[in-house]
Amino acid sequence: MTYQAWTLFALFWVVFVTSPGPNAVNCIQNGMTHGFAKSLWGVLAILTQAFLFLWLSALGVTALIAASPTAFLIAKIIGAGFLIWLGVRGWMTARKPLAAQVPTAGSIYGRAFAIATINPKSVAGYLAAFSQFVMPDVPIGQQMWVIVPTALSITAASYVTYTALGAGLGRAALGMVANTVVRRVLAVSFILYGLLLGSTVVPPGGRA
Repeated sequence: MTYQAWTLFALFWVVFVTSPGPNAVNCIQNGMTHGFAKSLWGVLAILTQAFLFLWLSALGVTALIAASPTAFLIAKIIGAGFLIWLGVRGWMTARKPLAAQVPTAGSIYGRAFAIATINPKSVAGYLAAFSQFVMPDVPIGQQMWVIVPTALSITAASYVTYTALGAGLGRAALGMVANTVVRRVLAVSFILYGLLLGSTVVPPGGRA
């Protein structure tokens, strides 16, 4: 990968992972609810998903998924339903004290990994990255030594920032009313993302 191609890929990835979406909302919600340090398990889950999807994209598996209307439809339904369920559940528990919710590191990791994985828009993003920036005349293994560290570094920086933002909101929203309002805004965001997710399609050619 040339320096110019790497620069374009890095800029694309910055836009891809910093644009607000379900992962960002989940990181903010985690930071607000569980504090910064414990919520880093959610960031680790996103990085795990990113690592797996990068290699699956390199192997062409995501292209096969995107090419199958049935598989994509199933992924959309599951993903949209899961996000809407998270939103409804978040709305209903918004008035509960944060101290009453003490999840394990494993549950934070598992939830974040599920949210990152079931979003079909992720498939479109990874396909776009590999269809536009990977050089066909260079072995993919050589390019992955550049692509993977770049993507994971940018991804980590983005979602650590969102987590810190959530932790800051948690400290600021000390009153019950403010706390409930912020948590319900995040819950509604999950519901909206679920509804939008149900209407997404992968454009022809796998481009986002």
